[in-house]
Amino acid sequence: MKETLLHTPEGVRDIYGDECRQRNQLLRDIHHVLHLYSYHDIETPSFEYFNIFNMEKGSAHSNEMYKFFDRNNNTLVLRPDFTPSVARCVSKYYVDEELPIRLCYEGITYKNVLQHQGKRNETMQIGCELINDDSSAADAEIVSCIIDSLKASGLSEFQVVIGQVEYFKGLMEEAGASAEEEETIRDFIQARNFFGLSEYAEHLDIPANIREALHTFDRLFGTLDALSIAESFTTNRRALDAIERLRKVYAAVSYYGYEKYISIDLGMLNDYDYYTGIVFSGYTYGTGDAIVRGGRYNTLLQQFGKDAPSIGFAIVLDELMTALSSQQILPASPVDRVLVIYPIENQEPAVTLGKRLRNANVKTELIRKSTRHALTEYLSYADRNRVKTVYFFLSNDRVLVSDRLSGSQKEINYSDIKEEDF
Repeated sequence: MKETLLHTPEGVRDIYGDECRQRNQLLRDIHHVLHLYSYHDIETPSFEYFNIFNMEKGSAHSNEMYKFFDRNNNTLVLRPDFTPSVARCVSKYYVDEELPIRLCYEGITYKNVLQHQGKRNETMQIGCELINDDSSAADAEIVSCIIDSLKASGLSEFQVVIGQVEYFKGLMEEAGASAEEEETIRDFIQARNFFGLSEYAEHLDIPANIREALHTFDRLFGTLDALSIAESFTTNRRALDAIERLRKVYAAVSYYGYEKYISIDLGMLNDYDYYTGIVFSGYTYGTGDAIVRGGRYNTLLQQFGKDAPSIGFAIVLDELMTALSSQQILPASPVDRVLVIYPIENQEPAVTLGKRLRNANVKTELIRKSTRHALTEYLSYADRNRVKTVYFFLSNDRVLVSDRLSGSQKEINYSDIKEEDF
């Protein structure tokens, strides 16, 4: 029983030590970028009513959500996704605002996924939503914000892959495909099963140009040339507008100087049904899944009572950490702490020194020395905890100063310890 109490449930784990420090530093660095783009912080509850996230909103499947009941028998769920929560808040608190609303967040999402998929059931995310702006400039700003956020994490080699779900919907509109046929085609594309897609297309009663487009879907990625290929297969206005929109976004991103970080993939049709236009995912070395996902969702807020075009993204911090670790570019934990050790009889000057250090914004730990532990044990403890300097009180007036970076030690008078020494 005691051994069981030491373990976490499947799909979750403890985060501590250097990893926890590195993760928190990453959150601060990315959050700083979001603030530079003038996004304002918002916090939503970790659990909400089930209907906020049901499939009508295009969020998670019911069996993927952690569900429970309150005392009034309402069905509640741990949030599987931030966007519907933010959409609810905006529809409630910004109902009359017609100009752009910029909101950012960080927190944990919860999904009850099958364990053989190798995914965690709780993931830390940080992201933002830009609401009330339906322009290609807004699309480009979001893409550029993603790039700046990933650069701030330390990544230099990554790609933000951009798609356009409206191109696919335009093709299906021109094909006159049934809902079932469209779903099957979408499944083939999402699974990147282009051989299966070609075979399936051969048996559909659709125009020849659409069949040819489906045969060629595996080529609709890469540079802007992919857009010209895609354009040649359709006369559908919806599909052509989607291609033109991508060209405008690409041009605007180039003004930021970020062309090398983006590529096109018209076969990317992200999981959530609420996406209505541009979609994107970010990839880098060292992880098998996307480190960032997002897109435009112009109809989602209507379901909460506010008609507002919107776009946003979320960085999956767990995947980003895995990639940074694999590429050996995780931020190093700083050696910037001070340890003050003192016998009980020297407590007063030790506490005074600790107060002086903290007033100077120095991270300081005070430990009253135990007779059960030698000074060498405390020095080893300091090294394990990335301590820069150890002050050991030999008396009220004399202090042994140990520099853990150089390994040097010296005795000084307590009165000789100056703020500039910190």
